[in-house]
Amino acid sequence: MEGSLFKRILIATDGSENAERAASYGINIAKAIGAEVHALYVISTKHAVTTRTVMGWSEAFEEYLADKGEVAVENVRKLGEQVGVKVKPAYSKGIPADKILEYADENNIDLIVMGTHGLTGIKKFLIGSVAENVVRHSKVPVMVIR
Repeated sequence: MEGSLFKRILIATDGSENAERAASYGINIAKAIGAEVHALYVISTKHAVTTRTVMGWSEAFEEYLADKGEVAVENVRKLGEQVGVKVKPAYSKGIPADKILEYADENNIDLIVMGTHGLTGIKKFLIGSVAENVVRHSKVPVMVIR
């Protein structure tokens, strides 16, 4: 669709059920308006200090997370393929909300689509919310799918 408000859509995925649901929305929007899709998985280092101290962070664990990311992004790619939408895979390492926002800026993303784990109360306070941080700090619209 010529002149569409959203030319580049970023689907942030962690492979969860909510992320898969969000990916479906993002792919369908892209199909309807002819937008380009980027699928991003971030290997989270948010709790790396604790993980290194308590669990002995290892290359094997990081490799596990990278493999999980490849599967998550491949699932988004397959969703796109089913409806004729090409998906550009992307991977990063760091604090997920920061990396999502950074990727969006660097790639001129017009819309970020992501799922939420739906945490509330004390869990949300203690753990924090990637989706909430992205919504609060994004320069572009963010669609959060519950």
